[in-house]
Amino acid sequence: MAAMVGTTIEFYDFYVYAAAAVTVFPHLFFPKGSPTAALLASLATFGLAFVARPVGSILFGHFGDRLGRKSTLVVSLLLMGVATFLIGVLPTYHHIGLLAPVLLAALRFCQGLALGGEWSGAALLATETAKPGRRATAGIWPQLGAPLGYLLATAIFLVLFTWLPAGADGTGPFLTWGWRIPFLLSAVMVAVGLYVRLRLTETPVFAQAKATGAPVNAPIAALLRGSWRRLVIGTLVMVVPYTLFYTVTTWILSYGTAKRPPEGVGLGYGYAEFLGLQLIAVVFFVAVLPIVGRLADHFGRRPLLLFFTAGIMVYGTTFGVFLKPTASTGTMLAFLIVGMTLMGLAFGPMSAVLPELFPTNVRYTGSGVAYNAASILGAAVAPFITTWLVTSYGVAWVGGYLSIAAACSFVALLAMQETRDTELHDVGVADHVGDAVHPG
Repeated sequence: MAAMVGTTIEFYDFYVYAAAAVTVFPHLFFPKGSPTAALLASLATFGLAFVARPVGSILFGHFGDRLGRKSTLVVSLLLMGVATFLIGVLPTYHHIGLLAPVLLAALRFCQGLALGGEWSGAALLATETAKPGRRATAGIWPQLGAPLGYLLATAIFLVLFTWLPAGADGTGPFLTWGWRIPFLLSAVMVAVGLYVRLRLTETPVFAQAKATGAPVNAPIAALLRGSWRRLVIGTLVMVVPYTLFYTVTTWILSYGTAKRPPEGVGLGYGYAEFLGLQLIAVVFFVAVLPIVGRLADHFGRRPLLLFFTAGIMVYGTTFGVFLKPTASTGTMLAFLIVGMTLMGLAFGPMSAVLPELFPTNVRYTGSGVAYNAASILGAAVAPFITTWLVTSYGVAWVGGYLSIAAACSFVALLAMQETRDTELHDVGVADHVGDAVHPG
């Protein structure tokens, strides 16, 4: 529960900003002029968090691998909560000029730092306390945070956007004060999360490693020296879930709501209508997570992920068929449901796979860096590449891009050894005793 509550809050905060970056910030935090320039500037601050995430994984991983998982998770939750709340009370460009976008960018960077340290700590919290043979099932709890946070953030914004008019001149109640509500609500959620996390004890795997003198002085150095192959494999394995998720959420929202040909290159849906379709599809993401956790414990991580990744490659070949302007709403919903279902199946086992790749004394850092480096390769660039592809070559090329990302992850999975039956205490002992088991 502590893992799930924390990741839900963190991802909620992260996605609230994503929603506001398109609907609010271009109007309120950037100089008046070209609407396109304001939108691009707003999206740049959104992307800033992806740069901060690997930095956060190194920073929080350093202390998580040296001092413990519990205290690091409390700090990451606090940092995210404070940054999000402050965005909710931030003066706009109209009040303080250029200082407004500067402060907004700084707080977004803090959000990225916090999320960079959150996921790996929550995954370790679940897997390092799991019963033998149940690590993938236990690891589903932090994975639930991503879709639940997305559901909460999107639903709240949809309700506010529907109920509160957003005047084009910035005078409507939504743009005047309504947009602040989701950010301020974060304070209540963080209070609940802190209550849960402060009641935790340290994970038994880390406690045993610390008792035997295993923690290293510089986890990132030990990671790069002794586990760099595992880091490369873990990063590439995680690329396709990120690419898929941001393709069927961020990119497809812009494509679905763009004007139909000949005026545009999209499908012509209303913003609220298409957001509603996405909310339905995300429910399937949530529903398959408990199932895939049990499957991964029964059949193993590698064969299951190879099968699902191959499925994503095939899914990428269907974009040109199902995303035509003449496609019905039912067809669009079915396409989104398949995408989100595949996302859940590929993403679910990752909270077990990535921690199982690394020794205990660099596990927080290793799993975090792999997870967040993949966010740059698979998420930060995906909306820009897919937008360029659909504009220049057509929607089928977007599916091809997804299939290529899936192929990269497929190759990495072929190079990865099965980790289901590995004891967490024994990871890395055979291949880098000096670097990964004893003090640096």
